[in-house]
Amino acid sequence: ILFFISPVMIIICLTCVITHGFPIFFIHERLGLNGKPFKMIKFRSMLIGPSVSAEDDVKRITKLGRLLRKTSLDEVPVLLNVIKGDMSLVGPRPMPLKYLKRFNDYQIKRLDIKPGITGLAQISGRNNLPWEKKFSLDIKYLSKQSLTFDIYILLKTLMIVFKGTGVNSLES
Repeated sequence: ILFFISPVMIIICLTCVITHGFPIFFIHERLGLNGKPFKMIKFRSMLIGPSVSAEDDVKRITKLGRLLRKTSLDEVPVLLNVIKGDMSLVGPRPMPLKYLKRFNDYQIKRLDIKPGITGLAQISGRNNLPWEKKFSLDIKYLSKQSLTFDIYILLKTLMIVFKGTGVNSLES
């Protein structure tokens, strides 16, 4: 997949350099399998600066960043995390480290599997779902996971991405 989309990545990299400057990538520590931290890589979609509030973050998103997020192209570098083995294509979305201490005994089960680029929560409402529903769907995926179910999730993800539905420009 990475080979076929590398021309797109090169175009995005060049466009990011022209519009945002450096760095091109946003690298953020996330919770991986069994809670082990890893560095998730995405295309940068915001101006550099501290995240003070959600309103502040909205102001920092660039026009290119909005487009990258709406089309999910900001996620293309995450394929490098899949190649490294930190993530898989399908699984619960990796959460920032700061959320680990907030998980209850039920929610922490989502760390029993590698995080994914997409998952059951993403095809069931993407960013429009409340946190409790996302966690419930992530844990439901653990009991239903199979190659057939993963293929279903991947195909449904492609349809959702092409339609551009359920995108929250602040999701990172």
